[in-house]
Amino acid sequence: MKTPFFLTQALAPQLRAAAAKNKHLAKVINIASIDGVSINEMETYPYAASKAGLIHMTKRMALRLIQDDIVVTAIAPGAFASEMNKIARDHGEMVASQIPAKRIGTPEDMAGAAIYLASRAGDYVVGSTIIVDGGVTYAR
Repeated sequence: MKTPFFLTQALAPQLRAAAAKNKHLAKVINIASIDGVSINEMETYPYAASKAGLIHMTKRMALRLIQDDIVVTAIAPGAFASEMNKIARDHGEMVASQIPAKRIGTPEDMAGAAIYLASRAGDYVVGSTIIVDGGVTYAR
């Protein structure tokens, strides 16, 4: 969780300059996890706590940085095939059977959320976390 804070802090001058030059808001989008929003049956205490902390830090940073025309938001993905989520990658059909949408996430699902938040359409979304999980958070 330290990295998103210190990276945003280091890039804040460039973000402020970009917002001033382009006369619209600069954006920071943190990537959290649904495990920071709801309880996973696996006992991954440090992971869940760090993602919940990142979501809270997103809110706190958002309130401060909106004053500088920088919007901070987050995305909380669910099951996506990746090196980190080898179960979804290697056993996608089994994982999909436990997801209300009956599939794991695709790159387009994450890209759509990121494009929305990064675009002017997401300018009024300040400090929020978009959950991209096919309904898992609400089914837990």
